[in-house]
Amino acid sequence: MSSVKRLVYAVIHFLREQSQMDTFTPDEQESLEVAIQCLETVFKINLEDTHLAPPQHLIEMFTNSFHKNDMLPLLDSLPEDVEKADQLKDEGNNHMKEENYGAAVDCYTRAIELDPNNAVYYCNRAAAQSKLNNYSEAIKDCERAIAIDPKYSKAYGRMGLALTSVNKYEEAVTSYQKALDLDPENDSYKSNLKIAEQKLRDMSSPTGTGLSFDMASLINNPAFISMAASLMQNPQVQQLMSGMMSNAIGGPAAGVGGLSDLSSLIHAGQQFAQQIQQQNPELIEQLRNHVRSRSFSGSTEEHS
Repeated sequence: MSSVKRLVYAVIHFLREQSQMDTFTPDEQESLEVAIQCLETVFKINLEDTHLAPPQHLIEMFTNSFHKNDMLPLLDSLPEDVEKADQLKDEGNNHMKEENYGAAVDCYTRAIELDPNNAVYYCNRAAAQSKLNNYSEAIKDCERAIAIDPKYSKAYGRMGLALTSVNKYEEAVTSYQKALDLDPENDSYKSNLKIAEQKLRDMSSPTGTGLSFDMASLINNPAFISMAASLMQNPQVQQLMSGMMSNAIGGPAAGVGGLSDLSSLIHAGQQFAQQIQQQNPELIEQLRNHVRSRSFSGSTEEHS
């Protein structure tokens, strides 16, 4: 009986959403409300019984069942449904620009219910799900988009981003390679492929930590060397280093206490950072750009 109730709950949820759409007349909306009340009365459930909610919407389960089993092609959506779905997609895109990702997911979901054959809606929802850190859902949506349109490069690219986010670098590399096969000139795919490949190498290395900050370049940077030399001329730093060397040779009794040395070292480091910021802000910007270059370039992509 629990399976039946879950199915009825999904039907009620679907009918409730349909009743709120502008495509129905007031009489039709009233008929839907009557149908909902009848189902709630007969099966003794209502929408507050959220524990009965299935993991997917009824339309999605219906769509996925046909795609998975190749039972028969989906019926074409009505022209008015296609038009409304496209409007919902545009609303979702606007929500994405406003960083209102939850509302974007809702718009794309409603668009899918109206036009489940459109791969763009699944792919756009995948982007919104990734922004919400729902990477498993994003991957599923990309897979659905690819099932509808196997040559949709953007779906492979977004799946690569989601796979990278869950540390599935080998699969991410495969996704980006497929995306580039379909869109060879896409710089975003090229950049993200290199990042995923580097992550994969880091994970494969016995000493790999996933960190790839180029400390050697920083140490050899003339501006950094100049700042370090200037810091070492500071009498306070010289005294600190002298005390630390004494501790290393003769123990704590020979110099300042170890905890005090650590506190002083932190303070000196803070002074050093402030000095770099004041005297050479360009170096700070270089460091920031270096960190930014490690981020995924797909974060600023446009939506279809």
